[in-house]
Amino acid sequence: MLKKLKYQRVIIVKAVCYFLLLTFDLSLASAQGNPSARYEIDAKRTGVDPTAKDALPRSREFIRLDSTYYVGYMYEGMYKADKSSDYLGFKHAIAPLRKSFKLFQRDYGRNMKNMFVSQETYMGSINRYVDFLQISNSLKECYDNLEMPDSVMWVLNEVEQYNFPKEHFSTTTAKAWTFHRNRFYTSEKFAFLKNSVEENENMAFSFCYQALAKIYQNKSTNDVWFGPGQADVDKMNVYHYLALLHAYNKHYDSSEMYYQKMIDGGSVSWNNYGNMKHEIGELATAYEFINRDRYKGYEKMLREPYYFIPILDVYAGRTKDAMKTSKEAIEFAGSTPGFGWYNLSLSRSYLYDGQLDSATYALNKAADFKELHIGTTLTQSQYDFTVNLLRLQIIERKIGQEKFTLSGWWYSPASLYKIATLKVEKMMLQYVLINQMAANPERDRTVYDLFCGESTTTFDEAYYLIKDFSPNFFIDKYKNYETQDPRKQLTRYFRLMKHQIQWANGNEKDAIEGYRTLVKEVLIDTAHEKLFMGRLYEGMYKASIEEDDEPDERFFANNLYETYPQLIPFSNIKLKMKLNISGTSDETTEQIVKEVKQTNVNWVDDADENTAIVYLSFNKKGDRYEATVNTKGGSSKPIVVDEKMIVKSPEGVGKELALRMFGKGGAMVFETNDAGN
Repeated sequence: MLKKLKYQRVIIVKAVCYFLLLTFDLSLASAQGNPSARYEIDAKRTGVDPTAKDALPRSREFIRLDSTYYVGYMYEGMYKADKSSDYLGFKHAIAPLRKSFKLFQRDYGRNMKNMFVSQETYMGSINRYVDFLQISNSLKECYDNLEMPDSVMWVLNEVEQYNFPKEHFSTTTAKAWTFHRNRFYTSEKFAFLKNSVEENENMAFSFCYQALAKIYQNKSTNDVWFGPGQADVDKMNVYHYLALLHAYNKHYDSSEMYYQKMIDGGSVSWNNYGNMKHEIGELATAYEFINRDRYKGYEKMLREPYYFIPILDVYAGRTKDAMKTSKEAIEFAGSTPGFGWYNLSLSRSYLYDGQLDSATYALNKAADFKELHIGTTLTQSQYDFTVNLLRLQIIERKIGQEKFTLSGWWYSPASLYKIATLKVEKMMLQYVLINQMAANPERDRTVYDLFCGESTTTFDEAYYLIKDFSPNFFIDKYKNYETQDPRKQLTRYFRLMKHQIQWANGNEKDAIEGYRTLVKEVLIDTAHEKLFMGRLYEGMYKASIEEDDEPDERFFANNLYETYPQLIPFSNIKLKMKLNISGTSDETTEQIVKEVKQTNVNWVDDADENTAIVYLSFNKKGDRYEATVNTKGGSSKPIVVDEKMIVKSPEGVGKELALRMFGKGGAMVFETNDAGN
């Protein structure tokens, strides 16, 4: 989750700096080093922003005039940092920024320590103070972007020694953020950390409370220096982190309190607030709030709404909207940070739409991209884990698709070989995933604990991960979640997960009883929880098969079709459907229809209230055929509306059309090698 609105803080630091410069227009001349050269440098830098296009040649000139003066290295480093969008760029910015940071402290450190003694000393040091804030912030951000938290803490400690009465640099809350962002590591990796997630979280809380104490302690002094009301702005910054920390630690009432304070103060991050609502199961509210920040973003960093909105769309069965949002983000980002996360989102969107080849393509793009996790607590380990978990789902669905598109697959050597190959690939990937999970000290919170705001995967993906491992352990775990987790809106999800694992473990009796209870008792947000409903109907269908209850079997299969049709081809559910053919009839269309009828569908001649109707028409245009699919559920609800495909040869077309009868999207012009996409 976007836990600190990093770029916003950079803007705030710059705004403070420029405000101070506008307030006090004093000479930057210095007596240290070569006074005449430094006077010339200070004169020439007037009006030249360190991130402007001519800043880099200016930096070279300044360094040539006096290589012991911090200004040239500041301009070089800040320019490179501002223009960077990859690992090498930020790495190359660090050297000049670090040199500038050290040279500044050598020549002007004493001035910084004494600048708040009087108005006279303050006015005499204000421009240096502005430079120091900018250098410190740029250097810290570069270290943060390159996952070097020990160096981040070094910068923060260096700044903290000056004991400024007002934290324009937000030193203390930045320490809280750094502990929280790296909470899953220990002192063995980074010396400043403690040795457990809990201890690191306690340190993050401690720094937030220290920041509040400083605000109150220095309030009267800072009111004189910076005006009344200045403390209220500073408190909003601390509330931001406290809200996030309390949510992660499942203190939802406290988190809500701080979010309300920020709303009242006009400084809330709707994205973060929406993610907290997502975590407690208020999906409609989550979507509304996250969407408010959809177009609120900054260059060269992850825009989190574009990752989380598609997840909520997948929950709601709006897979086409999820794809559209992900593509919009990719187009905006180009190959800058966030590009990999957006491709993961696109892969998931394609996956739940049934477009497996497109899902694989997007996933491979994400896996091959060197992502920088800027302005977010999402990490590389989560990124790699998400890649592998989505890949596992794609493999499972490819197995299901092979069985769906040829109902007699067990008689086909080609199908048997393909399924066997996929199962071997699945086993190898499961081994990788289980090791990734074992190495994750917060797996209870971010993997098993469904809807965690720090998670990058969905509740449905969690099931695909754990269903084949230690089922009794996870059945007990989700029983405990049912009774102990404070998020009562999610109790039904814990119960669903438990029953799914029970079924996978061969304990059908308990699973069936649980499914039936869920159907009778649970109230669902039908607009935003279609994936939950689909999985519940899937469970009830299997229960009906087990109990040889044909009316219920047909009822729940049709309910699933009308709720989340894209799930059916991968769920081994045989839906009752009537096929109506119209339009051009020749050898090609007959071959296509024959292939359609070979799929794992219960094709019937007569329809009743739980029979879906398929209208498939062909129109020959030259040497090509236009196929149009329309379908209705058993209650006459339109499911697929005017889905068109243009084809030339019949190979694979019937399989593809059958998938599109279940809501799958795809290209209008279909080539033979696109079959099953």
